Amino acid sequence: MDTLEKQAAATADMIRIPGGTFRMGSDRHYPEEAPVHSVTVGGFWIDPTPVTNAQFRAFVRATGHVTWAEIPPDPADYPGALPHMLKAGGLVFTPPGKPVDLADWSQWWRFTFGATWRRPYGRGSHIGGLDDHPVVQIAYRDAEAYAKWAGKELPTEAEWEFAARGGLDGAEFAWGDEFTPGGKHMANTWQGAFPQENLRTDGWARTSPVRAFPANGYGVHDMIGNVWEWTADWYSTKHGEDAPKACCVPENPRGGPVEGSFDPRDKIRIPRRVLKGGSHLCAPNYCRRYRPAARHAEAVDTSTSHVGFRCIVRGSLQTA
Repeated sequence: MDTLEKQAAATADMIRIPGGTFRMGSDRHYPEEAPVHSVTVGGFWIDPTPVTNAQFRAFVRATGHVTWAEIPPDPADYPGALPHMLKAGGLVFTPPGKPVDLADWSQWWRFTFGATWRRPYGRGSHIGGLDDHPVVQIAYRDAEAYAKWAGKELPTEAEWEFAARGGLDGAEFAWGDEFTPGGKHMANTWQGAFPQENLRTDGWARTSPVRAFPANGYGVHDMIGNVWEWTADWYSTKHGEDAPKACCVPENPRGGPVEGSFDPRDKIRIPRRVLKGGSHLCAPNYCRRYRPAARHAEAVDTSTSHVGFRCIVRGSLQTA
């Protein structure tokens, strides 16, 4: 099978994104989203939904891949860590049942031994009946491995945001400027006082099927809410300044350097990638990151119950 045949096979069920120039970021919300700046991206194909449990299961069966959450941490990589914590697992959202300090995320996140993509909330949980839900408890290397197996790649932040906007350059959300137009929920997010009160007026307490909510203008589902999604870019605390002239607009930018991705507050230096899209845990009183411009840092060794991914294939229409 030659390159064009491989590309055709990989993109058969994907959505074509035409590429173009758009205004990336936001000056109206969190500081890491600023400044708004012009960016140009080439055309590419993108998965119509996040990778599902069924799709990830097929990958594991074909390759024998063992995810990061299933491997006990190496003590050499985590100097000073408590020995009893060096066990396989992942972070699980655990609602506290009462109001807590919103500055202390440990009030609702628990590192849970045995939490994996098969058991996203720890021992006793399972994904039976959830084949069409997004796979979670996926660390960056797991997403990267899946993409390689599928003949695809992970999107850059710019590619992801361009696709999420659905052709609505500058709109607040992926579907326009109103969060719930006509009272209709357009994405799986949190309703109520986070983290203790989940009203579930959108119908879902945790993840939802990947096509449960309307697609955006490009026909792509779940770019907002449900699960955060990995991108290939290293995290930076803000975007670069806008180009002074149209001739200097960045083309297909690839994010900042790895050196700038480390969290200076952490004793153990783990590089961080950019997550996009928000999740079912994003709430008006805590995390208004259910927008295309929103971004978040995630350590590459971390897997959680609200982070997944989707893939892209780069290329022009002439090589389709």
